Amino acid sequence: MARLQRISPCLWFDDQAEDAAQFYCSVFDNSRITRTTYYGHAGFEFHGRPEGSVMTVSFELDGNPVTGLNGGPIFKFSEAISFQINCETQDEIDYFWNALSAVPQAEQCGWVKDKFDLSWQIVPVQLFEMIADPDTKKSQRAMDAMMQMKKLDLAALQRAFAGEH
Repeated sequence: MARLQRISPCLWFDDQAEDAAQFYCSVFDNSRITRTTYYGHAGFEFHGRPEGSVMTVSFELDGNPVTGLNGGPIFKFSEAISFQINCETQDEIDYFWNALSAVPQAEQCGWVKDKFDLSWQIVPVQLFEMIADPDTKKSQRAMDAMMQMKKLDLAALQRAFAGEH
């Protein structure tokens, strides 16, 4: 029997859950839509959604369970919640940046917003080691370099960390 994933995100969309799930599954390997549910007549006085329209889409992103809910325009995404993508190479950073960034004015310090207004952090795993380094001069150089970037440049971060200009 498969282990129950006790905690998983549910993303509230107006009516784009199916489109979002398809898009995200196209961006991430090891991803698939696992279930779609539909609104019925029950509860119409509360949800107001047309009978037969998509209610939820369950999907896996790189093996992690996520649910998209078509709940109407009541709630919007904000930067208070984001998905973090840990990247090992600049090629991975570039791939996810190009695939997900749809709001250029929201780009900062490795953060992007996609076409559904969901925030993502596209981060090289090496950055966490750099900014946690006990040598505060090195960690602060890496942090200062990061703060000047939109898309993170791994080689430039490594140079800053090492004190190379």
